Amino acid sequence: MSGNSAALQPPADAVPPVRHPDAPAPGELLGAHYGQCFGCGDEQPHGLHLQARAGEGVSITAEFTVQSAHQGAPGLAHGGVLATALDETLGSLNWLLRTIAVTGRLETDFVRPVPVGTVLHLKAEVTAVAGRKIYCTATGHIGGPDGPVAVRADALFIEVKVDHFIDHGRQEEIQAAMDDPDQVRRARAFEVNP
Repeated sequence: MSGNSAALQPPADAVPPVRHPDAPAPGELLGAHYGQCFGCGDEQPHGLHLQARAGEGVSITAEFTVQSAHQGAPGLAHGGVLATALDETLGSLNWLLRTIAVTGRLETDFVRPVPVGTVLHLKAEVTAVAGRKIYCTATGHIGGPDGPVAVRADALFIEVKVDHFIDHGRQEEIQAAMDDPDQVRRARAFEVNP
């Protein structure tokens, strides 16, 4: 997919992304940004438990294993779960920019079925930045990191301030995250939630 909709086409004045100097090193595991996140959180029993690693430039790789709880049709991953995996992977790119951003638009193509038990290997990269808009793309492969493409997506993320979460999130969770004594975990809790 190459940004078929006009909303996913970077404007003429867009610039290439720049990896933040404090971004995790290539190969470094990013870890969960928030324990309760359905995409990457380790406190979600039926979550994806997606594992993302920093790549070169402004790219990441990630993977997750499709479990029985992720089914749509018998024995196959639910399309919404696959879209969630792509969204989580794309959102994790913002950690390399050290930018708080939310999904503005996500267009997904489902190329082939993904059976339960399959490890989905994901690759994502930021392609352009224009003001608060971050343009990115991702693919999900089965049978290995270079296997056939099963899903792909283009996305637009919008940079926001932490007030976005404070104003719209449920107060109990917001306060618990804000009270976390681990400064990095506290900051990361707000990095990619919509």
